[in-house]
Order: sequence, then C-alpha cells, then structure tokens
Amino acid sequence: MTRRHIVFLSALAVLAVFAAAVFLYQRHTLQVAALQASEQAGAMVRPHSPIIGAEDAPVTIVEFFDPACEACKAFHPRVKQILAAFPRETRLVIRYTPFHREASVEAVRILEAARAQRKFEPVLDALLDGQRAWTGQRTNASLRAWAIAQSVGLDVEQARQYIASGSVDALLAQDVVDLKAIGVRATPTFFVNGKPLSSTDPDQIFELVKREVERLR
Repeated sequence: MTRRHIVFLSALAVLAVFAAAVFLYQRHTLQVAALQASEQAGAMVRPHSPIIGAEDAPVTIVEFFDPACEACKAFHPRVKQILAAFPRETRLVIRYTPFHREASVEAVRILEAARAQRKFEPVLDALLDGQRAWTGQRTNASLRAWAIAQSVGLDVEQARQYIASGSVDALLAQDVVDLKAIGVRATPTFFVNGKPLSSTDPDQIFELVKREVERLR
C-alpha cells in the first residue's frame, strides 16, 4: 500500500469519526430538547398564547417566534400551508421570543393590540411582509411598524391605550420565562405535540405534522 493510499484512508477514517460525532451530538441535543419539553410541558402553551387554527385541534404546532426574525418571516408561508393542508387537525400556537430586543418588543405590543381588536392575522402578515421597513436601527422604525399595522385596519389610538394597561408586557415577560425554561435559543423553534424538531427544514416540519395527524385519525 502506497503512502498516498495510507493518507487517503486515514482521512476517510477521520471524516467517518467526525460524522459519527456530529450524528451523536445532534441526537443527544434532540433528546435533551425532548426531555426539557416534557419536563416543561406546562410552559409550552399558556392560556394567553395566540392561536391560529382550530382551538381544539389534536395536533399543536408551537412556534417560538420573533416578528423581527428573518427566518421566521421565511417560514411563515410554509407554516400557513401546513395549517391549510390540515385545517381541522392542526393549530399553531405562537410564543413570543424577543431576541431582537426593542424592535421585537414593539412588534409584539402591536400584535397583541391587534389581537384585542380581532385583527391579529392580517397585522401579523403585514408586519412580516414589511419587516425590513421597521427592523434594525433605522430612524422612525417603530413608527413604520405602526403605520404598517394601521394600513390593514388597526385602530392605533385604541391599540396604544390597550398597550398602556401593561397587560402585553406581563404576557411577554411570561413568554421570556418559559422560553428560558424550555431552553429555546434560536428562532424559529418548533415543537409538534411536544416533540422538538431536529432542524428547521420545512419538509421535516410538514412530515412530522402529517405523521401526527395520521396517528391521531
């Protein structure tokens, strides 16, 4: 066996060991996430959590969601497709995850004010569609978020009065406590009937939801 062959085989062995280590790490991470989710089942869904879909649906998709997160925006149409594919069997529960700080917090306040006015979904869609206009350090970014919400029917004066009551900040504080207890570190993070996803592959989300729907039929 030549020296070149020995080097090549050694490299293959190193790659195999590395791949095995990555696989074991991912499996361990998923197991830890599942254990945390099980232990914190009461913190997964709260009575105050926004729900899209049938409230009594047997399959619950929990999304730890940041309205200022580009990945959350990218996944939103696919999540809506899943809900449309299984309209009677699935519901989406949104948990706020304000990792983008001020921009996220202000958007959550607007969303909750919109929910009080029964305009949650159109305001959510509008804020995500216009996300670039109100995120980052741009001047008047917050005002742009409000203008976007107003453009789809939000009563701004009524919304600001609702926010001033402090109920939104209390709700958001509870969501932050829960996401820390569950161990959420990135957005979007999905759980389907308490089962964590090993990745944010849209196809994997669909397949897991489909399996749960078929199992419960």
